[in-house]
Amino acid sequence: MRAFKRRDESKSLDLADARRWEVRYVLGSSVYVFAMGVWCFLAFARTADPMVQLLCVSLVLVNVIGVMGRNFGSKLLVTAQLLCSGLPLLAALLWTGDLFYLLAAGVLTPFFFAFSTIADRLRQTLMGAVVAERDVRLLANRLDAALNNMSHGLCMVDRKGTIAISNNRLPHLLGVEPDVFRPGRPAIEAFLSCVRAGVVAPADLRRILAEIRSRLGEGAASLILPIRGRRTLMITSRSMPDGSSVMLAEDVTEQKKAEAQIRHLAHYDYLTDLPNRVKFRESVGRLLEEVTPESGCAVLFVDLDEFKQVNDTLGHPAGDVLLQLVATRLRTLAAESQLIARLGGDEFVIVIAPTARPEQAGAVAQRVVDELSRPFWVDGHAIIIGASVGIAIAPTDGTDADTLLKNADMALYRAKAEGRGRYRFFEPEMDTRMRERRALEIDLREAVAGAALELHYQPLVNLQTGRIAACEALLRWHHPERGLVSPGEFIPLAEEMGLIVEIGRWVLFSACREATHWPADTRVSVNLSPSQFRQPGLVETVGEALDRSGLDPARLDLEITESTLLRDTDGVLQTLEQIRALGVSISLDDFGTGYSSLSYLRKFPLQTVKIDRSFLLGIEANDKQRVLLRGIARLCGELGVRVVIEGVETSAQLDIISANPEIEEAQGFLFAKPASAAHTRRLLGFGFNSVTSASAAYGPPWSRRSAG
Repeated sequence: MRAFKRRDESKSLDLADARRWEVRYVLGSSVYVFAMGVWCFLAFARTADPMVQLLCVSLVLVNVIGVMGRNFGSKLLVTAQLLCSGLPLLAALLWTGDLFYLLAAGVLTPFFFAFSTIADRLRQTLMGAVVAERDVRLLANRLDAALNNMSHGLCMVDRKGTIAISNNRLPHLLGVEPDVFRPGRPAIEAFLSCVRAGVVAPADLRRILAEIRSRLGEGAASLILPIRGRRTLMITSRSMPDGSSVMLAEDVTEQKKAEAQIRHLAHYDYLTDLPNRVKFRESVGRLLEEVTPESGCAVLFVDLDEFKQVNDTLGHPAGDVLLQLVATRLRTLAAESQLIARLGGDEFVIVIAPTARPEQAGAVAQRVVDELSRPFWVDGHAIIIGASVGIAIAPTDGTDADTLLKNADMALYRAKAEGRGRYRFFEPEMDTRMRERRALEIDLREAVAGAALELHYQPLVNLQTGRIAACEALLRWHHPERGLVSPGEFIPLAEEMGLIVEIGRWVLFSACREATHWPADTRVSVNLSPSQFRQPGLVETVGEALDRSGLDPARLDLEITESTLLRDTDGVLQTLEQIRALGVSISLDDFGTGYSSLSYLRKFPLQTVKIDRSFLLGIEANDKQRVLLRGIARLCGELGVRVVIEGVETSAQLDIISANPEIEEAQGFLFAKPASAAHTRRLLGFGFNSVTSASAAYGPPWSRRSAG
C-alpha cells in the first residue's frame, strides 16, 4: 500500500497496471493473514491456556469479518484471505482433539463458506449500484442534452406551482437570463420576471395565465404570446394526472408570417399588390349592404387597349413591369374612399363608394383614360397603350358584385367597339347585344365545325399589263339568319375563341386547291394571322397544302402583318426562310401602319410589300403624302421587292400611283370587289384575263385602260 501511494500519480492507471497492483495487494495481505493463522495454530499447539486460545480465535475471526467489509470487491482477495486465515484456524481446533473444539470447527467451516457467498453478493450489489449510477448519469446527460437541444422551450411545474424541470431553450425564446426558469423557483415568479424584463406585456401575461387556468381543466391549452422583438410564441400547456403540468413554448414567428403571406396572397394580386377578385367581391359585398338610391356605388372596369401587343413584342417580363406601373398610376388617382383591384391579365377595377352622381364616376373614368394614355417607360422603351373603361352603378345596374362587374364589362366592350380610349356607362340594351354576341360565338363554332364558311377572292392587277396577276383569298361567313357577317366582326371573335388557327388551316388548303383551277400565271394570296404564325408546324402545314393541291409553290403568296415580325425575330426569320425554301413568296401586308420599320425589308426574306390603303386617303390634295408614297415605292423597288398598293377606289388615285413605275400591282374596288370562287373563275377565264374586258360584264367599267 505504501508503494502504491509512492507511485507517479501524474501517469494514468490503465487496466493492466490495476491488475498488477491487485496481485501485489492479494499476495501481501495473504501473507499477513496466513501469519496470523499460523500464530493462532501455534497458540493451540504450544499452550493450553483457554484465554490465549480465545484471544487468537477472536482476532482471526474479526480479521475475516474485516475482509468481507473491506475487500469484498475482489473475489480473488476474499478467497485468498479466507483460505490463508481459515485453514490454520480450523487446523488448530482439530489439533486439540477436544470435542467442543471439534464442534466449533464444524460450525466455522460453513461460516467461512457463508462469508464467501456474502462477499460475492455484496460485490454484485456494489457492481450493480455502480452500473446503475453510471446508467442514471448517462440517462440524465442524454435527457439533459435532449431537453436543451429541443426547438421548443420546456418547463414542468409541479402541483405546488414550482418549476421542476426547465430547458435552456425556454429562457432563450423569451429573451431572459437562464436562471429565471431554474428548478425550484415558483413559475409565476419566473413569468413576472419576464414582465419586469419587458419581454412580455402585462396584459398578455394576464390573458395567458387566465386562459391556461380556465382551460387546463380540459387537459390542454394552446395560446399565442407576442414578445419583444416582433416575435411570436405559441404556448401549449398540458395538465398531468398528479396535478403537475408541462408547458411548451414554440417560436412560430416565421409560421405566422407565412400564414399572413398566404392570407395576403389569397386576397391580393402577387404582381401589383392590389386586391384581387376575391377581395373585390368581399369589399363590394360589404359596400352594397349600405347602398341606397341616394348614395350609390360605382364600379369602373378598366382594360388596357394595347397590352397584348406589348406582351407579343417586348415579352411577358416587360408586360409585368408595365402592369406594375399601371397599378402605381391608378393608386395616385384613387381617393381614400375608392378601392382598386386587379382581376387578372390587364383588367383592373375601381370602386367608388359612396357616389351620388354618375358624373363623379365619369370624371374618374376620364382621368383614368387620360392618365393611362401617357407614355410608360419600360427598359428604355416608350410604350403607349391607352385604356377603355366601362361603368356600372349600384343599385340601378345591379345589387351584387358579380352583376355589377358583368354590366361594367359590357359597357367596357362597347367602349372598345367604339374606338377605345374612352369610357361608357352600362345601358340595358348592352345586355341584349352581349347575348347576341354569345349567340354569335356559338354560331361561329358551329359554322367552323359544319364548314359553313367560304372564300371570296379579290384580284390584284398588274398596272403595266392590266391583267390580273393574283387574287387574295378573303374569308366570308353567310349567317343563316343575319346574312353576311363582316370579317371585322367575326375574325376578331375567332381570335378570342382560339378558332383562328383551325380556320386559317382550312383557308390555306381551300385557296391552294381553288388556285389549281386558275390560269397558270395567276397567283393566290393567303393571309396568315399572328396566332397562326406562332403555332408550331406552320412550315409543314404549308408544304402539306401544296402537296395535296398540287399547286406550284411559286403561285402561292403568304401575307403576314408587321405585328408578326415584332416578337422573337430570330424564330420568325427562321420560319420565313424555311417557307421561302419551299418556293413560296412572302408578302408584308398593311405596310405603313403599326410599328412599321424599313429594317424589315433588309432583315426578312420578303418578296412583296403591300402598302396600306391609308396612304391613298386624301392623296389627291396632299403633296407630302405623294412624296412619301413615291419614296417608299422607290426604296422597295431598288431593294428588289415587289410593291402592291391596296384600297384603290378612284381613277384619280390610280393616276397618281401609275406615275410611280416601282408600283407593280394594285388592288381595290376600282378594279373588282371580292367575289365568290365561281365568279372569280369566270373573271379569270374571260377574254385575255383583262380586268377592262371583264368589268364590262361583271362590274363597273375601268375606262382608263384598254384591254391590251
